[in-house]
Amino acid sequence: MKRINRLGYIAIAASALIASPALADPITLTAGDVGTSFTLDYNGFSDGKIVDGLGGSTTFTLKNVTDTGYSFDYSVANTTGNGVTSRISSFAFDTDPDIRSARSTGTYNFAVLDSKYPNGIGNIDVCFKGGRSNSCAGNSGGVETGLSGSGSLMLGFAEPVNALTLDNFFVRYQSITGAGNITSASGAATSSSSTSSGGGTQVPEPGTLVLFGFGLVGLAFAGRRRGRRNAAPSPRLALA
Repeated sequence: MKRINRLGYIAIAASALIASPALADPITLTAGDVGTSFTLDYNGFSDGKIVDGLGGSTTFTLKNVTDTGYSFDYSVANTTGNGVTSRISSFAFDTDPDIRSARSTGTYNFAVLDSKYPNGIGNIDVCFKGGRSNSCAGNSGGVETGLSGSGSLMLGFAEPVNALTLDNFFVRYQSITGAGNITSASGAATSSSSTSSGGGTQVPEPGTLVLFGFGLVGLAFAGRRRGRRNAAPSPRLALA
């Protein structure tokens, strides 16, 4: 996974300065977090502009940890509304350390490593999708508006992993109706929460509001990409 100052790539649009939630913080997991779940909520955007009504969430539950592997149950909910319909065809994230292999079952039973994600996001470490293809666009399968899908996934690494950090969470919207001429879009996770294996209460993400122009939000996502392997890990949300 790559680590730089995420705000360093956010340009201020002087003509469209608005308040917007910060992107979801990285999440760090260890063997002691087996049984812990975390949920992320997503917006939707196309060509650097927010698409009103597009929404979704993903929930990941850490099920097992080995020296070189982390296994999760996942669920994806399509919360699109306000007269808009869509299909969430894939979800994706970055990993630290770098992922070596991935596989999945259930609704999103195809995994692709190091593939470009649409709408200017750039390469993403791993994505999971509902239809077979060589990219993360996910042109078929997935979850329709108002529905949810689930399954399991496994992440494999070349060397033993003491702690795994997940970051840069995205989803892909296809088959959009009710949003003008927009038929596809991507979504970025803007908040996250966790629930402990002991049934603890939900803990909101400690992010703050950041002022920036959504017209250039794609630059923020692209700026969180390559070139961070030599930086010391400093995740802002760690699951104890």
